[in-house]
Amino acid sequence: MDFNMVEIVLLGGLAIIIFGPEKLPELARKAARVLAYLRKISEDARGQLREELGPEFDNFSLADLNPKTLVAKHLLSGEEVADFREMRDDALATGQLVKDAVGEASGSTSGVPSGAGAPVAAAPRSVPFDPEAT
Repeated sequence: MDFNMVEIVLLGGLAIIIFGPEKLPELARKAARVLAYLRKISEDARGQLREELGPEFDNFSLADLNPKTLVAKHLLSGEEVADFREMRDDALATGQLVKDAVGEASGSTSGVPSGAGAPVAAAPRSVPFDPEAT
């Protein structure tokens, strides 16, 4: 979260109005204690997790569990990740992804006769169904 100075002053003024100047320091101390307690709990949990996993997971991070990070870190090389990002940026810059998505959603325009004002509706596609697969 990113707070600018105006938001901080506004929140401080609102806190003074709601709680009053007498109770505000006490509430700030309690909030600081709760925050410190939660940080201590999270550090203990991380330490216990590292201890249980063993030394081979010393550089383990919870962010590594994100599927995008996992694929980029363990399955692709740095060059491949850079190539994919470059391809994505090029496609976004040219609008190719949007053109492809619109083309897939609207279907092929090859069924439109020349000189016709409205496109011909494409026949609905049937999806194969296997009752034993579910």
